[in-house]
Amino acid sequence: MWDKSGKRYIDGSSGAMVSNIGHSNPTVLAAMRAQMDKSTFGYRLHFQTGPSEELAEKITQLTPEGLDRVFFVSGGSEAVESALKMARQYALTQGQAQRYKVISRYPSYHGATLGALSITGYAPMTTPFDPMMQAMPKVPAPRAYLDNLDADDPATGLHYANMLEAKILEEGPATVLAFIVEPVGGASTGALVPPVGYMQRIREICDQYDVLLIHDEVMTGGGRTGRFFGAEHWDVIPDLIVLSKGFGAGYAPLGAMIARDDMVDAVLDAGGFTHGYTYAGNPLACAAGLAVLNEIETHALTQNAAKMGDALTIRLQSLMQRYPIIGDVRGKGLLTAFEFMADRATKVPLPAKLNAYDRLVEIAYENGLIIYSRRTRGGTYGDHFLVCPPMTVTEAQLEEITDILDQSIAQFMAEMPSASSQTM
Repeated sequence: MWDKSGKRYIDGSSGAMVSNIGHSNPTVLAAMRAQMDKSTFGYRLHFQTGPSEELAEKITQLTPEGLDRVFFVSGGSEAVESALKMARQYALTQGQAQRYKVISRYPSYHGATLGALSITGYAPMTTPFDPMMQAMPKVPAPRAYLDNLDADDPATGLHYANMLEAKILEEGPATVLAFIVEPVGGASTGALVPPVGYMQRIREICDQYDVLLIHDEVMTGGGRTGRFFGAEHWDVIPDLIVLSKGFGAGYAPLGAMIARDDMVDAVLDAGGFTHGYTYAGNPLACAAGLAVLNEIETHALTQNAAKMGDALTIRLQSLMQRYPIIGDVRGKGLLTAFEFMADRATKVPLPAKLNAYDRLVEIAYENGLIIYSRRTRGGTYGDHFLVCPPMTVTEAQLEEITDILDQSIAQFMAEMPSASSQTM
């Protein structure tokens, strides 16, 4: 990408992990122009539109059996809100009006609207709005690396998953509606991969207590992790899926909620889904989304994400060997991250006052590389950096990304005060 002064940037984070197929793809732009010549808007309560029907059909070819109903939205927050409302309305059809609590993890991020924020575990984003929201229960995210546990040991996966069961029992099983989880962590946990057995165990727990399982695939869906849905890595099927970001790949505002057939039928039979958005199923957005999915399939971009993800991880691990400040490298496919620490052995983070999560991004930007960062530990301290280039990335581009990262980390370390003057 180039700014108006002519300065060149390489998009090492796909914007906010959105531009999965790169920028200005001519095939997608052509599909959008063709749709613009036909229509740009058709209200979903007045018309069925070709693009929305075709995109729904395409998506359901990729979903697990039984998840065949699609509700289109304009973004991730809307998709999450839709899933929460579908879960609640389904519970009402089952005579379970007492179920309303949605358990999520801490840290986590599920969107910026009030409903999505209520299940988000990230203090700087939620605290200002706490008085306006219904508080929802949280369980710890399975950050085995910070707890000095072996993520490859099945006992570790059970340890974290069983926290969900304990929370359900604490809250009262009859009051718990759903559990929402990102198969691979996004911005709040920095590409956190769950420990062995975790995803399977939470599915068992949800089944045991009649709790709906929602997979937040806003960031993982669309092929970025090397599978179209991130949860495919663990062969776990949820009750609801939410998609956005790479689903529309930045060409038009687009997201989706995907639900079990029987859930939708029950809600429709009870009078309909009491929910909606003006731009739900917008034909222009759906035409763009359909073209994006076709590009992913035609050019085997999911497979490229898996291959290039392995190559990127090797490069990040090489940087970790060179720089003790890098305490962890993690991720799946092209959803990868590295984390800064003052001490790799003890996992002590850098002093918060250094604002490393912000400063390294600025340095990289000055050097022509865009990356994405967040505070690691609930938004208050800790520093991780997401390196998530488009699924079209090549080996040569990975080499350039790594070289600029190398240069930028070296610059950051040169700026750091001496260890003796560092305090939290």
